[in-house]
Amino acid sequence: MNDRAALDLLLEHGPLSRTRIGNLTGLSKPTASQLLARLEAAGLVRVTGTSEGRPGPSAQLYAVNPGAAYAAGLDVAPDRIRAAVADITGRTVGEYELPTPGRRPAQSVVRQVTDALDGAVKAAGLARGELHRVVIGTPGAFDPNTGRLRYASHLPGWHSPTLLDELAAALPMPVEYENDVNLVAVAEQRLGAARGHGDFVLLWNEEGLGAALVLGGRLHRGWTGGAGEVGFLPVPGTPLVRQVTRANSGGYQELAGAQELPKLARELGVPDVPMGPYTESARELLARAADHADGPHRELLTAYATRLATGLAALVSVLDPELVVLSGSALTAGGEVLRALIQAELEELAAARPRLVLGDIREHPVLRGALESALATTRDEVFDTSR
Repeated sequence: MNDRAALDLLLEHGPLSRTRIGNLTGLSKPTASQLLARLEAAGLVRVTGTSEGRPGPSAQLYAVNPGAAYAAGLDVAPDRIRAAVADITGRTVGEYELPTPGRRPAQSVVRQVTDALDGAVKAAGLARGELHRVVIGTPGAFDPNTGRLRYASHLPGWHSPTLLDELAAALPMPVEYENDVNLVAVAEQRLGAARGHGDFVLLWNEEGLGAALVLGGRLHRGWTGGAGEVGFLPVPGTPLVRQVTRANSGGYQELAGAQELPKLARELGVPDVPMGPYTESARELLARAADHADGPHRELLTAYATRLATGLAALVSVLDPELVVLSGSALTAGGEVLRALIQAELEELAAARPRLVLGDIREHPVLRGALESALATTRDEVFDTSR
């Protein structure tokens, strides 16, 4: 326990002296010295320099050895696979992005996963066998009862019943699979806006609407892995959608998905509505509206806030979370202006009144969550000096 406490402190604070580690852990100097000697012999810490600027002799500074282990994360989307490798301190040491256009069979998926992973491994100057663990994030979720991907019909090639076995055979390290929005919540809980919160909802809006539910400090995935697939939620204000998995859409998606913003903007008379891909158009419209925040732009933000709050009201009424994190570019582009409007609408529509905040992790949040998830398990295993 003392070893792990010291390692966690070094991860949190960076290089520390023996005396500082003793003070933070409450250990005596001899015990702290023995602990550091043991961790250094195990290859888990190393001396990185000496303290300066203080009276008296300089003290050696210890830090976690970055090369003690490596983990990887993959973010899978219909048009690309993004991969990254991090050392055990969490520093990203290699990244690679592989375009994946068109439909592809399961065998092609395995090849593309290994190619993306190998690209990141090569960029890190490592070999595939040096990875301790990999976490792969995808839309939808793999049903733990059947092993098949559900809720993501738009992800071609990933629905073979043998896919997980084929990936396990192709990759020499443990592999875990997680829903992409759940991984964004992991990143926000460990590094971002949800740090210190054990009960929160993360609402994601980019290519699709989704949510992650963290209850009692743990992700709630549901019986089939589909907890948080709120795009399928029936809501007032839109026709009832049937056969939702076949349509890969539902009431909340049809009401408040990013694809609705350009249409809503035209109805409200917003000038110069962009005509590009809907996610990029939504991002541009919200950013522009937040800058102007008057006339048709204000109407757009207000109407969109009402649509978003409609689905959120159902979520918070059932879950009563402490916090709601708004993430994904079709939410964060509206900034504090949109957040405040959603907060006000939610307080009108729901009895529970959680605080709404914008997500902090804006750059590749799915990939960052995959790395954080892989690193958490890796650290538990590598830092267990009792074995």
